[in-house]
Amino acid sequence: MDFPADLIRLLSSAQNIAVLTGAGVSQESGLRTFRDAQSGLWSQYKPEDLASPGAFARDPKLVWDWYAWRREAIKGVRPNAGHYALAQLEERYPAFTLITQNVDGLHHMAGSRHILELHGNIQRVRCSDCGCLAGSWDEESREVPRCIDCGGLLRPDVVWFGEPLPRSQLEQAVQAARSCDVFFSIGTSGVVHPAAALPYSAHNQSAVIVEINAERTQLTEKAEYFLQGRSGEILPELVKKLAV
Repeated sequence: MDFPADLIRLLSSAQNIAVLTGAGVSQESGLRTFRDAQSGLWSQYKPEDLASPGAFARDPKLVWDWYAWRREAIKGVRPNAGHYALAQLEERYPAFTLITQNVDGLHHMAGSRHILELHGNIQRVRCSDCGCLAGSWDEESREVPRCIDCGGLLRPDVVWFGEPLPRSQLEQAVQAARSCDVFFSIGTSGVVHPAAALPYSAHNQSAVIVEINAERTQLTEKAEYFLQGRSGEILPELVKKLAV
């Protein structure tokens, strides 16, 4: 792929990079999107019926089984070339923040270190009462496992419909957006707030916006550079170009 020469010069001299990734990045690993996962046994349910505090209160076993099924489905999924390219980019810059809306943990698997998981991580489980993370739990249990500290029901450590994002993660993401030289928006539709506001916060502080997406979005008009295509193809090529 031919990249604009001024973009390469900019990235070669930049000191502070912020990246926002969405479902499109994980889709390239073969992972179904949240709503696409409503198949087979789960096709009779709306996602909102399985991913909300109200749903867990009504039927915690149903919600627990849904997330156990999703965790099992993720086990066979591996990071793609885009994930690994982002980990390589992190090594290049003094300040690099990877903000993700994805809960699959693939960025961790690829070697990225400074990650802000705005919507949590499906691989983690925490207590619904005291909030403590569970180091282990019985995957074979017929009942919802309970917290060893307080006895509360365990739940996935993800953000459900109707729940706020983790304050610390969001505050760090906003700070990263406001202080970066370049902001990448990759594989995200740009319609889920508050994450969708991050590139605009960066733009308002004079950061250069680079969008990598298969399709144009609401952000495209604001972006100085729109690289259309698959991030798993574009990002490795960009890493190679910067290494020259």
